[in-house]
Amino acid sequence: MTGAKITQLKNEIAACTHCTAHLPHGPRPVVQFSGNSQIIIIGQAPGSKVHASGIAWDDPSGDRLRQWTGLSKSIFYDPAKIALVPMGFCYPGKGKSSDLPPRKECAPLWHEKILGHLPDDKLTLLVGSYAQQHYLRGSKNMTMTQRVREFDSFGGNIIPLPHPSWRSTGWMRKNPWYEDIIIPKLQAAINIRLSSTSIKTPGYR
Repeated sequence: MTGAKITQLKNEIAACTHCTAHLPHGPRPVVQFSGNSQIIIIGQAPGSKVHASGIAWDDPSGDRLRQWTGLSKSIFYDPAKIALVPMGFCYPGKGKSSDLPPRKECAPLWHEKILGHLPDDKLTLLVGSYAQQHYLRGSKNMTMTQRVREFDSFGGNIIPLPHPSWRSTGWMRKNPWYEDIIIPKLQAAINIRLSSTSIKTPGYR
């Protein structure tokens, strides 16, 4: 019955037209999850390349995120292990200097329904300020850098990360502790979570 409910929810998301009037390229929700997903990655919103392919994180930012997490594509795109749930499911269009923010309607509409199907002890990666501000309400006075540096303060099941856009290259130069300390801890947490399940993870590296 749970599988049928998840399928129904995925169909409802795929058919969503709630924000059509605000989406210059039309709706194309991009999301991945299952009832077994041990890790959920909550990002920002699809970019133009992801909108074209319909595959989450199918762009240079996704390549960098997989580098940080140490996940191969085969594991990253396996919904039995990884849920990919952005703050906004559709490409919001281009702003003056970058993509527009994710639509605010999306997370209240769908996130709780999706999270209700995922394991309670899942590992949550909050990628970028939009996801962090939504889920770490008590950290509103903290900068993104502070959240990432002090991720231990949010408990063992939540890890805030910077958005892996091209801008993160300069940010990492200014904050070498991220690559030296946080990335190894991130990869260890992911490895422990995947290894603790009965699901084999041959694609993990």
